Amino acid sequence: MTLDELRAALKADPENAEMTALGWEPLYTAGPRARVVVVGQAPGRKAQESGVPWRDASGAKLCEWLGVSDELFHDPEAFAIVPMDFYYPGKGAKGSGDLPPRPGFAAKWHPLILGDLPDVRLTILIGAYAQKFYLGARRGKTLTETVRAWRTYLPEYFPLVHPSPLNFRWQARNPWFGDELLPELRAAVSEALA
Repeated sequence: MTLDELRAALKADPENAEMTALGWEPLYTAGPRARVVVVGQAPGRKAQESGVPWRDASGAKLCEWLGVSDELFHDPEAFAIVPMDFYYPGKGAKGSGDLPPRPGFAAKWHPLILGDLPDVRLTILIGAYAQKFYLGARRGKTLTETVRAWRTYLPEYFPLVHPSPLNFRWQARNPWFGDELLPELRAAVSEALA
């Protein structure tokens, strides 16, 4: 199945009927020559409405962390952006943020999409949902433990926290993230794209 056929199949899937009825497109990008895959949680409301993933303050911070321009990050021939769910999941209870990605969604669709990306050299796992799915029992007991052990998962995976501006306290408590991890992340991305 080609990437275009996969997108059509996603929209036609009965599990996505509600989103398709709203006129929402599955929000992911992938080109057959992509070298880096970014796996996050699920699109936010603004991303779903705009049709462009990571085009917000978190995306700007992520590009800074990766050492790439917004233009390069959104080039599907360089980066595939493949979240755990391709649709905005809705708002959770008051104060809890967005709902989590739907269970089973990534297991159903990721192998089909990633199977069409033969040149991937690095997969960046943002947040606990992506890390649990891809690392399984290899991940740490906490998100911080998993991210701190990033070298353990190289060269295939690079775990990260979410680049939300709200994570500044976490970064202040974990100076190794900026001092040690980010330079290695930029180097790994540069090497994968070379």
